[in-house]
Amino acid sequence: MTVRLWRQWRLAALTLALACPHPAFAQETMSDVLSFLLTNSSVQTGDFARDEAAARATSDTMSRALLVDLATLPVSSAGGGFAYRMNPTLGTFERVTDGFGPVFAERVLTVGRNQVSFGASYRVTDFDRLDGRNLRSGALVTTANRFVDEATPFDVETLELKIRASTLAVFANYGITERLDVGAVLPFVSLSITGERLDTYRGESFLQAAASASTTGPADLVVRAKYRLLGTGATGLSGGTELRLPTGSRDDLLGAGRTAAKVLLIGSLEGVRVASHANVGFVGGGVFEELDYNVALTFAVTPRLTLVGEAMGRRIRNVGAIAELSLPHPSIAGVETTRLVSEAGGSLHTAVAVVGLKVNLASTWLLSAHAMLPVTDAGLRPALSPMVSLEYSFFR
Repeated sequence: MTVRLWRQWRLAALTLALACPHPAFAQETMSDVLSFLLTNSSVQTGDFARDEAAARATSDTMSRALLVDLATLPVSSAGGGFAYRMNPTLGTFERVTDGFGPVFAERVLTVGRNQVSFGASYRVTDFDRLDGRNLRSGALVTTANRFVDEATPFDVETLELKIRASTLAVFANYGITERLDVGAVLPFVSLSITGERLDTYRGESFLQAAASASTTGPADLVVRAKYRLLGTGATGLSGGTELRLPTGSRDDLLGAGRTAAKVLLIGSLEGVRVASHANVGFVGGGVFEELDYNVALTFAVTPRLTLVGEAMGRRIRNVGAIAELSLPHPSIAGVETTRLVSEAGGSLHTAVAVVGLKVNLASTWLLSAHAMLPVTDAGLRPALSPMVSLEYSFFR
């Protein structure tokens, strides 16, 4: 009897909503939009406190997933495409290697005393998956009620999200000595989020909530240094350090909100045309602690063209993951409620492959074009993220 009355009441409520639809709309900060879309629910679960806690935890997890990519995004290598050294025999400067180095991985080689390089890179990212779940198809279930004797939910809310980030990063590197480089990177990010939440009852759907927001501003400033420890030429071992200063807005998911520090060990083995590089780094402070690794292989087809392949990985602590939790409805017998919740703790492991090329256009102008392809489904992932950069090097 209780189940029958519930069905009749829910059908009447849905009919009234379809006759007089008044979906909620919002336009606030990035964090506000995610919170609004996840908390504005019409599915009757009978447990408001649990709904609110689950929605807040899920919103926080999504925000942290965005921060992983935006506030701690990998930046271009500090090595510079060109590196010159004085040839004492000839009395002139000459290039140390024919290759222009990797994209994100650091190489042992420093730019050289009084050598300066600067440039800009541009990257576009359309996020379409979160922990393996499609954000674009409208199939991301946030809340659902299902009769235990039926295979599919009779009342379900789904969320569709479109998240795009465009990043313009300006950078500069300077060789203080033959062994010591310093540099800085300042990313500017344009971020937009648009979402719709649909309630579907027995095959009939109506818009429950819609929200959108966009922001443009600086992300966290990166200040870095690299010191040559061992080796000669382009082969050897170097150490690096990196500070990320909280210049980006935390509420708009552009910054971590506090300073993060990274220490890095760099190894390179370079021949005339082929070079390999390996990096291992640890990050403390900021929002997360993480262990990074990067391996790269470059091939100098000619002194003006280098092909690049890289694999980057990050193991990040205490990010959390999205999961579905099903529990009996507290007041209606025979009904099971499913919520989208956050699994706290644990580590997030992401891996990305990078392929591309670097071309010497003229003089010491270097054009790079690359594509980043996710290897794992963990976290917030795009299908493909293209990036182009332009760099110039000169002596003081």
